[in-house]
Amino acid sequence: MWFALVLAIGAVSVMWPEAIGSAWQPTSMKIVRTMLEMAEVGPADMVYDLGSGDGRIVVEAPRRRQARAVGIEADPLRVLWSRLVIALLDPCNPVRIVWGDFFHQNISEATVVTLFLTQRTNQRLKPRLQQEPRPGTRVVSHEHSALAWVESLCRLW
Repeated sequence: MWFALVLAIGAVSVMWPEAIGSAWQPTSMKIVRTMLEMAEVGPADMVYDLGSGDGRIVVEAPRRRQARAVGIEADPLRVLWSRLVIALLDPCNPVRIVWGDFFHQNISEATVVTLFLTQRTNQRLKPRLQQEPRPGTRVVSHEHSALAWVESLCRLW
């Protein structure tokens, strides 16, 4: 009984984010720091990490760059994990992890948006990233180049 329940929760946790285009792939801390550096994140910034996974970018933005940060994650297990890590390792960290689909979350406060999503998902985000964030918002996408239309795009390999 318990095994079946755990297996079902695990399957949903893996398949749901994949279905909406944001399956979790851990980003190395070196890449996280490079993304924040490339976006020139500073104390006045509000970083939104779409598909925040375990919260690495959300934790590093205030720790290394003194920025505020919000992570949006669809996988409830990753949300719980990232909230637990933040509470245990850095309870004073001024970050927020939102459980939900980033296509249905308000990102208008963002001055920096970070992505590690599929090209298909990046293309679906195009209208939102052109309209919702304020002018001058920097977008940093790791690995996928479908955001070439964003004026301030930085791409990491």
